Amino acid sequence: NRPYALAKIAGIEMCWSYNRQYGTKYLAVMPTNLYGPGDNYHPENSHVIPALLRKFHEAKQRGDRTVTIWGTGTPRREFLYSDDMADACVFLMNLPDDKYTSLLGSDESKTGRFEPPLVNVGVGEDVTIRELAELVGKAVGFEGDLLFDTTKPDGTPRKLMDVSRLNGIGWRARTGIEHGLCNAYLDYLSIFERKNS
Repeated sequence: NRPYALAKIAGIEMCWSYNRQYGTKYLAVMPTNLYGPGDNYHPENSHVIPALLRKFHEAKQRGDRTVTIWGTGTPRREFLYSDDMADACVFLMNLPDDKYTSLLGSDESKTGRFEPPLVNVGVGEDVTIRELAELVGKAVGFEGDLLFDTTKPDGTPRKLMDVSRLNGIGWRARTGIEHGLCNAYLDYLSIFERKNS
């Protein structure tokens, strides 16, 4: 995670530097965890939602009565459907100049405040990994039980973005997690069927 975090920080700093030096109006847009059509469903190197969709689908296909989830199930995560991310970007690009410019932050040397040209994009709500697994199981139609492998790491207890800047100018995510998971599962099925035909 550290290299990824450093790359994000470098991008924000680059936007800020270009804005100061060249008078550009670059804005860094920082998404929360994304999921949706076109995701990577690889069993070993995918993110949590596509990994769970595949895991639950395969368990259902085999007739398994349980699915094992890493950790305790208590960490909380925020998830944003990919179409909502695209919608947020279009919303930001179409803002009137005065609203857009207000998001570009402020230079500490001029205002005494440190505010980067950054907007967080998310839903502003999180779920536990247990709740997420239950929702994925429901979307897939898996009727068995969840087991938690507490020998595996949980990671950070909570990751939730402050999306008040974006909400304050009128944008909110439209896709609820249950609907988004059903759409993501349909995408997984279409990929699965193409590979097996």
